[in-house]
Amino acid sequence: MSFTRRQMLKGLTGLVVVGLGAGGAVRYWLGKVEDDNAGHDYELIAAPLDVELVPGFKTEAWAFGPSAPGTELRVRQGTWLRVRFINHLPVETTIHWHGIRLPLEMDGVPYVSQLPVKPGEYFDYKFRVPDAGSYWYHPHVSSSEELGRGLVGPLIVEEREPTGFQHERTLSLKNWHVDEQGAWLPFSIPREAARNGTAGRLITINGQADSVTELPAGQVVRVRLLNLDNTWTYRLNLKGNCEAKIYALDGNPVTPRPLEDEYWLGPGMRICLAIRIPEAGEEISLRDGFVRLGTLRSVPSNDAAGGWPPALPPNPIAEPDLENAEKLNFNFEWAASVSVTPDPDKPSSMWQINGQAWDITDKTCADRPIATLKKGKSYIFELKNMTQYQHPIHLHGMSFKVIASNRHDIKEPWFTDTYLLGKNERAQVALVADNPGTWMFHCHVIDHMETGLMAAIAVV
Repeated sequence: MSFTRRQMLKGLTGLVVVGLGAGGAVRYWLGKVEDDNAGHDYELIAAPLDVELVPGFKTEAWAFGPSAPGTELRVRQGTWLRVRFINHLPVETTIHWHGIRLPLEMDGVPYVSQLPVKPGEYFDYKFRVPDAGSYWYHPHVSSSEELGRGLVGPLIVEEREPTGFQHERTLSLKNWHVDEQGAWLPFSIPREAARNGTAGRLITINGQADSVTELPAGQVVRVRLLNLDNTWTYRLNLKGNCEAKIYALDGNPVTPRPLEDEYWLGPGMRICLAIRIPEAGEEISLRDGFVRLGTLRSVPSNDAAGGWPPALPPNPIAEPDLENAEKLNFNFEWAASVSVTPDPDKPSSMWQINGQAWDITDKTCADRPIATLKKGKSYIFELKNMTQYQHPIHLHGMSFKVIASNRHDIKEPWFTDTYLLGKNERAQVALVADNPGTWMFHCHVIDHMETGLMAAIAVV
C-alpha cells in the first residue's frame, strides 16, 4: 500500500507531464472534446481564477474550469466518463468523484489509489458510472484549503430513459471563508475544528451571493441541491406559494414525498426536489433556517402545466442480506485534546474512530484498515456518534442503506453514500461489500476529517 513515486508511476499510464504555458498558469477550460479519437470526453483544468464573490472585489480562487464551483459534468447512466484532468495549480492535487461506485484506481485518494497530480501533470480518469443521480467532484489533497478555495464541482448522471421531468436546474451551495473585501480568512481554526468546524462568512448558489434562479411558471421543475461546503449543514426549506416533493437523496431515488418544514443537508450531501412553480412574477425563497440563500423566480412559460413525474427508477445497488449480515461497530469520538501539535507539519489530533485517529501526513495509514470485509458478504454498520456535534459520514466506493436510527423514524430505508449522524445518535446502515479495494470512511466536515475522523475499510 505504501508506494514510492517511482513504483506508482510504473502502474499509472495516465500520469503525464504537460507544459504550463507562459507565466506558469492557464486560466481557461478546454471543455467538451469533440474529437472521437481523443480517448476522453472532457478536458478539465484546475487553475487559479479571479472571482467576484463580494461585489466590487476580486478573490483569488482555484477552480475546475471557468467558474467556482466548477464546470458541471454530465454523463448518461451506464456509460463511460472519460476526463483528462490537467493541473495548472501551484500545488499538487487529485479528483475524487464523490458518491460514484468506481474502481479503486479512479477514486482520487493520494497514495491509496493514485499519486497526487503535480503542477504541470495530467491524469486520465476513466470509469463507467453505474448509478444515476446528483454527485460531485473535489480533491482529496490538502482538502481544507483546496475545497475552500473553490475546487468543487457538480457531476450529474442522467437516467438511461426519460424521467418525465422537462425542466431541471442544478444549485451548488458553497460557504466561503472570505472577509468583506473578498480576502481569504483561515480555512481551519483549531478551536473550531474541535467543535462544528470552521465556518465561512459568505454563502453562494452557483458562485453567486443573493442569487436569482428563473424557473418556468406552471411547470414541475427538478431542482438538484448540492452541498459543496467544507463545514456547513443547511436547514433547507422553501417559503412561498409552491409545492415541493423529495425525489432523491444523495443520488438515490426515494418514493416521492412532500418536503416537510426543513431538510438538514450536511457537507457532501445532495437532495433532488420536484417543485411546482407558481404563476409568473411570484418568487420562492430558498432558505437555510430563517436565512434566505437565494430566490427562485417564476417567469412566463408557453408550455402547458405539467404533472408530477413518476418515481425515479432505482439504481442497481445490491440489496444487503440483513438476516445473515455481520455487524460491526464504529464509534465516532472526540479525542479530548484541543492543544495544537508541537510539530508544525502535523495537524492536531482531535477526533477518532474506535479509538484510532487518522494522520493525514502519514502515507501509510491506509495500510492499517479499521475493518476488513469479505467481498460479496453483507454487513450492518452500527454508527455511534459519541460527541455533541454532527458528522456527515461518507464511504468511498460503495453505497449503504440506512435502516435504523434512535433519533429518526426510518419509515422507508434508502441507499446513500453520506449519512448525517446527529449528536449522540446511533444509526444502522447496511451494505454488500461488492467493490474490492481500500476505501476511505470519514466525516465530511473537512476540519474533522483532517484532525482524525477518518479510517480505511478494506474489501478483499
